[in-house]
Amino acid sequence: MPIKIPDKLPAFEALVNEGVRVMTEAVAIRQDIRPLQIGLLNLMPNKIKTELQMARLLGASPLQVELSLVRIGNHKPKNTSEDHLLAFYQTWEKAKDRKFDGFIITGTPVETIPYEDVSYWREMQQIFEWTQTNVHSTMNVCWGAMAALYHFHGVPKHQLPEKAFGVYRQKILKPSSPYLNGFSDDFSIPISRWAEIKATDLAGRPDLTLLAHSDEKGACIVEDGKFRRLYVLDHLEYDSSSLADEYFRDIKANVPIKLPFNYFPNDDTSLTPPNRWRPHAHLLLSNWINEIYQTTPFDISLIGKT
Repeated sequence: MPIKIPDKLPAFEALVNEGVRVMTEAVAIRQDIRPLQIGLLNLMPNKIKTELQMARLLGASPLQVELSLVRIGNHKPKNTSEDHLLAFYQTWEKAKDRKFDGFIITGTPVETIPYEDVSYWREMQQIFEWTQTNVHSTMNVCWGAMAALYHFHGVPKHQLPEKAFGVYRQKILKPSSPYLNGFSDDFSIPISRWAEIKATDLAGRPDLTLLAHSDEKGACIVEDGKFRRLYVLDHLEYDSSSLADEYFRDIKANVPIKLPFNYFPNDDTSLTPPNRWRPHAHLLLSNWINEIYQTTPFDISLIGKT
C-alpha cells in the first residue's frame, strides 16, 4: 500500500524514482480505508533529507500510511527554508489537537548540551507529555530517544570523550520482541553521537527492556512495553552516504573528526560505502507499523482514552 505525502514535497519525486509507491490526496480519498496516521516531529537541521529517509521506510509498509510533518514552533532550523516549513509543516501547537497512531521524534545534534539548556526543552517536555494522550505508539530516535528516556524514566546520558562515529554491530538481546521479528542474530547500524545510554543504567528496570546493544557503544534499541514507546539510539534510517557527507563536511570546515569506523571499504575515502543496514531498517519500521496496526483502535478518537 502506498504512503500518502503532499504531492509537492521534495521527497515525493525522489521516492517515485526509487520505486516506492506514493499516492496523492485524490487517490487516497477513493480508497475505503482508514490510513494509519503517522506524525514526524523533525528536529534535524536538514529536514528535507530526513523527510526522505523516514518516508522511504514508512512507504515500504503493506498498510496505507499518511505522514504528517511537525516541527518545533519556536525554533528556526539553519538548513531548511522558511518557505518549505510553511508549505509542508505544522507546528506542534497547531497539530496538538490531533490524534496519531504513531509518532516519530527524530534526533538533533545537541547531545553535548544538558537537556535543560536546549532552547526548546520546555516545548519538548510538553510534547512528550502530549504523546501519552494523543499518540498510540512513539518511536524516538538518537537524541530524541535520549531525551525521552530522561524525561519519562530519569535515565541519564553520558558524554563520550570522542564522537561515536561509524558502523557498529549490535547484539540482539530479545529475539522474541515483535519489533525485531525477522532480524538476524546481530546487525550493523550507523552511529553518530557524542553521548551514550549505558546498559547498566537500564539493568533491573521493569519499565524498560533493552532489545539490542553494542558492548562498544552502549544501548541501541530500548522498549517501554507498557506505554508502547520505542527508543532507537542510532540511525537505521541513514542513507549510504550520510556518514560520508558528515565526514567530508567536517574535513572541509577544519573540524577535527576521525575516519568513520568500519564504513569506507579498506578505509579508502575514495570508495563508495556499502549499505549493510538497509534490510534491518525496513524490518524495524515495518514491525513497528504492524504492531501499531494490530493494537490501535479503529476509532482514532479513542486513542488516549483506553
